[in-house]
Amino acid sequence: MILHATEVTSLSGYRLFLRFNNGTAGEESLANELDGEVFEPLRAPALFATASQHPVMRTVAWANGADVAPKLLLEPMKTQQGNRAA
Repeated sequence: MILHATEVTSLSGYRLFLRFNNGTAGEESLANELDGEVFEPLRAPALFATASQHPVMRTVAWANGADVAPKLLLEPMKTQQGNRAA
């Protein structure tokens, strides 16, 4: 099975609620990950809030064109939650 995001919700504090097609769901903070030319603009709360599931690629995407592959978010999310991701 190819992992993809099925739900993406922007939360305060540069956090996302994520649900994946493998049934895993939880919150992840990206506060320390917003570096580089594409991701630094996401420090603007209004732009970060545009996070959504890309309708074709099924990645996490933002209005400025930034996107992150689901597998790059799943393991850090589990770690941040102490492996309590539902």
